[in-house]
Amino acid sequence: MARRPSFPPRGFSLVELAIVLFIVGILMLSLMSTLSSQVDQRNFDETRRRLEQARELVLAFAVVNGRLPCPARSAATTSPVTVAGAEVVTTATGCIGDSITDNYGGVSGAVTLGLLPARSIGFQQVDSAGFAVDAWGNRIRYAVARTVASGTCTATPTTPHWVNATNLKANGIACQPDDLLICKSASVTPALSATSCGGPIAGANQIMSQSLVVVIIFATGKNGALPCASCTDEAANLNGAGNVDPIFVFHSPASSAATGGEFDDQFVWITVGEFYGKLIAAGVLP
Repeated sequence: MARRPSFPPRGFSLVELAIVLFIVGILMLSLMSTLSSQVDQRNFDETRRRLEQARELVLAFAVVNGRLPCPARSAATTSPVTVAGAEVVTTATGCIGDSITDNYGGVSGAVTLGLLPARSIGFQQVDSAGFAVDAWGNRIRYAVARTVASGTCTATPTTPHWVNATNLKANGIACQPDDLLICKSASVTPALSATSCGGPIAGANQIMSQSLVVVIIFATGKNGALPCASCTDEAANLNGAGNVDPIFVFHSPASSAATGGEFDDQFVWITVGEFYGKLIAAGVLP
């Protein structure tokens, strides 16, 4: 019987190994991309949950205290003395905004802006310094109405209105806000102003008018507190100077290729009707 010739064992060639490694690399990249997307979605959903929770806590604070809370500041104040994450409020002037550029400007006479007062409202998801944070660890922002629309109160209002329980009760529930404005885009002509969302058609770029919103709470998302140079929509939410402090932009998430640049800010707000309604239902007003 003829013997079959034997051959030495044959290994993989370099080409075959390269092909295998290439395929494994593609699979790993695909897996990592999928996992990253899942993590981002979980963080997005968790941030949304935190914003909704913050919204309810602000309303609960209003019911208990008869007024809206003021923002916290990124740095403690000496007059009045405050601690991290607590609202900064005075009887005479109402709220004191944040003077740190990337956390708002606190411009005198403008809308009062700053950070969510986690300590004052009982918000639990905070960083090591005691400030409320989103799921990415970025501090949550907070804006509260400062002014009252002329002619909306039954008499000349005593200010501050929204953050002072005595004044709010005396002024009455006819008073309407006159500063916070939510727009769809900052990339419009005519441009945004202190009283208008701009755009070629009046009102088309507007989501909520200045007579409707008393509180805005928002998170800066994965890309953090400082937007890129071309992110004009996100920049509108973080500017701290000029005449556009009361103006905010909100829309669905967008990539860097969008007209207004990358956008992943998340928003919730409280309308004046809901605010008054909660206080009336609780017997705080009228």
